Amino acid sequence: MELKVKRAYEEVTSADGMRILVDRLWPRGISKEILKIDHWAKAISPSNELRKWYNHDPEKWESFLSLYFAELDSNSQEVEKVLKILHNEDIVTFVYSSKEPVINNAVALKQYMEQKLKIEVQFNGK
Repeated sequence: MELKVKRAYEEVTSADGMRILVDRLWPRGISKEILKIDHWAKAISPSNELRKWYNHDPEKWESFLSLYFAELDSNSQEVEKVLKILHNEDIVTFVYSSKEPVINNAVALKQYMEQKLKIEVQFNGK
């Protein structure tokens, strides 16, 4: 399984595999037809309070990760839904709208999910 991140404003390609929008808000100026999202996982995006506090401030990145991962840990039912998708697809792309390509919620979510998958593999002995 390959997990990628891609900005919503980039061209959609077949190499994206299943496209999951991981933002709480729909990207501005893009129609559903153009964005071609297979699943909108807004329930596992950062809370409005966390998103507004963080505001893509590089100095807050590490704190944002801790707080966001805590939110994800307390939302295990929604996390499990996305993990199930990851288990069933060869390629999944987390789609985000931020102008910040490195320190955004999609990158954080990818890191979180990769860690979850690693733990599952180690636990299941696969």
